[in-house]
Amino acid sequence: MQHGRPVAILGGVRIPFCRQNTAYADVGNLGMSVRTLGALVEKFGLHGQQLGEVAMGAVIKHSSDWNLGREAALSSGLSPLTPGITLQRACGTSLDTIVHIAGKIATGQIEAGIGGGSDTTSDVPIVYGKALRQRLLKAAAAKTFKDKLAAFKGFRLPELKPDFPGVAEPRTGKSMGAHCEDMAKEWNISRDSQDELAVASHHKLAAAYARGFFDDLVVSFRGVNRDNILRPDSSIEKLATLKPAFDKTSGKGTLTAGNSTPLTDGASACLLASDEWAAQHGHEVLCHLRDAQVAAVDFVHGEGLLMAPTVAVAEMLKRNGLALQDFDFYEIHEAFAAQVLCTLRAWESEEYCKTRLGLDAPLGRIDPARINPNGSSLATGHPFAATGARIVATAAKELKQRGGGRCLVSICTAGGMGVVAILER
Repeated sequence: MQHGRPVAILGGVRIPFCRQNTAYADVGNLGMSVRTLGALVEKFGLHGQQLGEVAMGAVIKHSSDWNLGREAALSSGLSPLTPGITLQRACGTSLDTIVHIAGKIATGQIEAGIGGGSDTTSDVPIVYGKALRQRLLKAAAAKTFKDKLAAFKGFRLPELKPDFPGVAEPRTGKSMGAHCEDMAKEWNISRDSQDELAVASHHKLAAAYARGFFDDLVVSFRGVNRDNILRPDSSIEKLATLKPAFDKTSGKGTLTAGNSTPLTDGASACLLASDEWAAQHGHEVLCHLRDAQVAAVDFVHGEGLLMAPTVAVAEMLKRNGLALQDFDFYEIHEAFAAQVLCTLRAWESEEYCKTRLGLDAPLGRIDPARINPNGSSLATGHPFAATGARIVATAAKELKQRGGGRCLVSICTAGGMGVVAILER
């Protein structure tokens, strides 16, 4: 980290990401987390070892998933003396868990730890409405059968209607996709450019699998060996046939199921340590986490919901004395193809960089060939809390294979926030 001792990233692992209601429909967050942490323990020979902390996260979880970090750690093969914590910041969650662990290593609180996350949109918490919940609680507290029956006096059938977890922003009532449609219109992002980015993501991910890049990063689970969202034969022509998924009425909608990430189940985790701990235990340092930053935008009053990474990156670059072009490659989370393209266009905009970011000049252009060299969320899928650790593990291995360099990680999140980081080797 920028302050304190260096924080080493030793590597990561994940299970294949799978489309909602397919291979992992009956597994849940704990099952996916246990498989992933167990695979990480096996990969690095950590069985029975006590680490400083395991930090995991989940966005959509049951109340019984009260501390996934601790519960998954207890079933992972690590020493039961390893503490666990569960965090949540929507799509940035597992990058946040990694930063959390990194901060403790940098300040000397711990020597090694794990950051990761899992998410399921198949096994979602479905609850009764407030009226029926209150009746059930009253009945459970009643001491006599008569009092239990009295709790249901006046009961009406509509009270049985369940509440499902929502994907809309509570402050606006609009989905993330609807917000991103607004961004695409504001920045004049074409449908063709979105489809091109989506196709490229699938082709790059397929090529990475074909050359064995993911052989030690992805472990099989439930009979699945690779992300089942991946479409190696994806093409511009096929995506062009899809109808708008969010703006279906204006005739100007450009976001489709093909250039947006699908609802996804999966889990991922990374091992971090001090350089000294890595050397003592015989582990290679793939790269170091140099710095990280979080920012937020006022999307309620008009800013683009997913534009916070533009702010976070600008602040982080300034603090580190770097230009946007001072990176060998970029890992930009593809929540939507339009989101990536809006971010890139904003960094090139003189007006935006001056008025919103407070800069004297635009941050400038990024070479498209350096963005997501092994594909990203449009092809892998996006289990909300698992994406950050997937990206960090992928980037760390890419840095090793390149023999060195610098990577910028950028993740937009629900709630109008962004989490970004710098990795170096």
